[in-house]
Amino acid sequence: MSSSVNVSGTGPPNVVLPDVESGMQTALAAAIGSPVADRRDAVAQVVAQYPRFLAAWAALGDAARDTVESYMAYRVGYHRGLDALRQHGWKGSGYVRWSAVSNHGFLNCLDGLSRAAALIGETDEATRCAQFLLQCDPNGKPPPAR
Repeated sequence: MSSSVNVSGTGPPNVVLPDVESGMQTALAAAIGSPVADRRDAVAQVVAQYPRFLAAWAALGDAARDTVESYMAYRVGYHRGLDALRQHGWKGSGYVRWSAVSNHGFLNCLDGLSRAAALIGETDEATRCAQFLLQCDPNGKPPPAR
């Protein structure tokens, strides 16, 4: 990819995060494929090895031991994602679309943060995150692959 930000005359720019190294994806897939009893710790090891790997933070939120741990993982991934977006030209507005697979880590952290915030009673944050998710991609989250 030659440019991270595409500006058009028809609307806000689309920001696309760079692809991650295949070794990172392989490590995360192996961790997610671990037996359920070992999965959370296996994913945490991937996060520790690759702390900027947003999909790993989202997976840690998914595999967390409880709602508070889930909230923390998604929140860290969300903030690391904001940093990554800014490094790639995002200036606080513009689309971060689901159609770019490389954006999924950030978007899944944001979605997870919204859900976890609702579960712990942080309704204002849950609403803010849900609205931000729709601002990132008004088309919404695509259905899971079959």
